[in-house]
Amino acid sequence: MKATRTILDFCANTGRTLFYFAVMAVKENFRNYISRAGAGITLRDGVVVMGNGPSLREDLPRLLERGEHLKKDFMAVNYFAEDDRFAEVKPACYVLSDPMFFRRSGFRERVDGLYRLLNERVTWPMTLYVQYYNPERFDYRRVLPNRNIRIVPFHSQVYHGFRRLEFWLFRHGLGSANYGTVVQNCVYIALLLGYKQVELFGVDHTLLEGLCVDEKNRLCRRVVHYYDDRPAEVKPICQNVPPVPYTMSVYLAELAELFRGHEILNDYARSVGARIINRTRGSMIDAYEREPLA
Repeated sequence: MKATRTILDFCANTGRTLFYFAVMAVKENFRNYISRAGAGITLRDGVVVMGNGPSLREDLPRLLERGEHLKKDFMAVNYFAEDDRFAEVKPACYVLSDPMFFRRSGFRERVDGLYRLLNERVTWPMTLYVQYYNPERFDYRRVLPNRNIRIVPFHSQVYHGFRRLEFWLFRHGLGSANYGTVVQNCVYIALLLGYKQVELFGVDHTLLEGLCVDEKNRLCRRVVHYYDDRPAEVKPICQNVPPVPYTMSVYLAELAELFRGHEILNDYARSVGARIINRTRGSMIDAYEREPLA
């Protein structure tokens, strides 16, 4: 029975591997853009990844008060450029991976505003990491002519096959940590650039909190980000592009994949001699060592 299971697993992993390389050949390519862009860059003593979670509202002032932004590189995501402290933090890296940032969606107006802010406010060298897969051929350079911003693509096709081959792909910039959150892409990019310590803030991941189904059978959740000024409302949750409502089964399956991705990233970090430290109080991630900010 065990031998049969081993053979079936081998066949399944072989099929997934062949499928992965076929998709990469058609949709993307086999270039290591991140390592090329990072060659010759001097890294500071670790990198701080700032997620969207509400805990960042309390932790960011503490980080600035302690002068962490002067000692370490910072990595920002999504709408952080809207924060008044953006120019004080001066993140070395900025990561966008949600399809709404490069595909037509109901968030187009706010996304356009984000690009205007980045274009106006970045006066220091900053690298913007974006998905290579861009079916609508969105022109980042057209909306971001600011030459202080270097635009570097990363691959987004997730590999589900042999673990040894998966980590080999990671080391060569061909894998993807696109398991569901932009933070996972940040961690992968940081490890590929060569950081040996990655600290996570604002990665609350309280994605089951406030989950409910309304009278129209729509899956709803109270979504809170640190930069939201208004009280959170319970709203139906949808996949952004295209705007398809989630069902409970699809949502929970995506969450399982998301948290599995954190476990994979932690294993990969250890394999390259790096540490991922979750410093977010109350975070639901159980894959990394925890050390909340004092």
